[in-house]
Amino acid sequence: MLWVKALHIIFTVTWFAGLFYLPRLFVYHAMSADREGIERFKVMERKLFFGIMTPGGVLATVFGVWLWLGYGVGAGTGWMAAKLVVVLLLVGYHLWCLKLLRDFARDRNRKSHVWYRWFNEVPTVLLFAGVILVVLKPF
Repeated sequence: MLWVKALHIIFTVTWFAGLFYLPRLFVYHAMSADREGIERFKVMERKLFFGIMTPGGVLATVFGVWLWLGYGVGAGTGWMAAKLVVVLLLVGYHLWCLKLLRDFARDRNRKSHVWYRWFNEVPTVLLFAGVILVVLKPF
């Protein structure tokens, strides 16, 4: 079980690295005016999303489900139900990032860099909620 837990943590950290960095790239992309810079951001965003963020999210979920179903970690507890809500919100945020990535790829972004700065704070709030639920198990 310790290997499964370690892998779950490693891939969760990997996923969050992308969840933190991709919206920051969106901030800079939204501020960019030159064609060369815009094209560079498109490549960086695509590679981050598909090469790091998505594999990290999928593997974090796989190992998390393995812990939950295979070992019964948190089964039937309130904190685990709340953590699953946090995970579903993270998956939704991840998919929203994909939509925004596609908008940028098609040069259809309509949001300002300020909007992306606020959007970038969402995974921080969800990280705090998830860690507090797992460590403190408040209910």
